[in-house]
Amino acid sequence: MGDWKTRPAAPADVDAIAELRAEVLRPDLERLGRYDEQRVRNRLRNGFQPEHTSVIEVDGAFAGCMALRPDGDCSWLEHFYLDSSLQGRGIGGAVLRELLERCDREGTTVRLIVLRGSAARRFYERQGFVFESEDPLDVTMVREPAGVSEGQSGPVS
Repeated sequence: MGDWKTRPAAPADVDAIAELRAEVLRPDLERLGRYDEQRVRNRLRNGFQPEHTSVIEVDGAFAGCMALRPDGDCSWLEHFYLDSSLQGRGIGGAVLRELLERCDREGTTVRLIVLRGSAARRFYERQGFVFESEDPLDVTMVREPAGVSEGQSGPVS
C-alpha cells in the first residue's frame, strides 16, 4: 500500500491540487461532455480553502488531497483526489476510513457530491455512503455517523 500520511494543506499546495483534480476528473467530465481544461483547474483555485484541506503524501511525496468543510449540521467531503497511479492499492480507503472514524467520534454527518456514472460512487458506497439526491450531472450522497439513528443528533451511548 505504501507509507501514507496526511498533513494540513498550505496555500502553496493549490497548483498541485488543481492539476491532480484535472487529471482525476477528466475521464468522467469528458464522458459527461463537461471537460474544460481551464475551468476544471480554476474552479478549485477559486474556491480553495486550505484550512479545511489535507494533503495526502505517500512515501513522502504529494499523492492527493481531501477537504472536509463544515456546513451547519454536517460536513462536506470535497476534493478527495488520489493520483491515478496509486488508486486501487487501498490508500484512498484507508485515508477515508480514518477521516470517517473521526467523524463518527464527533457525531458528524458527512455529505459529498460525485459525478453521475463515476466509479467513485461504488467506492463511497463501500464506505457507508448512501444516495440522497441527484441532478443531470451530480449525485449527492450522505453518511450518518456510526451509532446514530435517524432523528438523533449525536452518538448513541
